Order: sequence, then C-alpha cells, then structure tokens
Amino acid sequence: MGVFPDFDGLGGIGDLRAVVGALLTFVLIVAVLMLIVWAIVWAIATAQGNYATASKGRTGVLVALGAAVLAGGGVAWMNWLLNLGQQL
Repeated sequence: MGVFPDFDGLGGIGDLRAVVGALLTFVLIVAVLMLIVWAIVWAIATAQGNYATASKGRTGVLVALGAAVLAGGGVAWMNWLLNLGQQL
C-alpha cells in the first residue's frame, strides 16, 4: 500500500513554490551583500585601530556568512525535496 501526498490537489501550489523560491533567493542576495559590507567595515576598523568596531564587523561577517549558508542551503534543499517528490 503506497500513501503519498497529492500536491496537485492543492490549488496554487505552483505559486507557493515560486514565492518560497523567490524569498529564499532574496534572502541569499541580501546576506551576501551584508557579508561584503561587514567585511569592508571589519577591514577599515582594523586598519584604523578601532578594535571595538572591528569586533562588531567580525561578528557581522560571521552572522551574514551563516545566513548566506542557510539561505543557499535552503534553496538547494527545497529543490532536492521537490525533485524527490516528483520522482515518487
């Protein structure tokens, strides 16, 4: 006995997939831009000897890097799950 979800039974599932994909892509782009901005802040603050700001810049780089990894991984994971669902 095989029990599988019927994704075609829900109206607008294609629109939901498009919205989720667009949101994850938007988050990925913003995270990469923030990674660049915080890296510049970290570099300038370190060069000027402002270690408090350099520490905040380093924290910003790590947070933006984590967000970029999660968003990029989210896009890849969502695509993998959708392809897996199509094969079933």
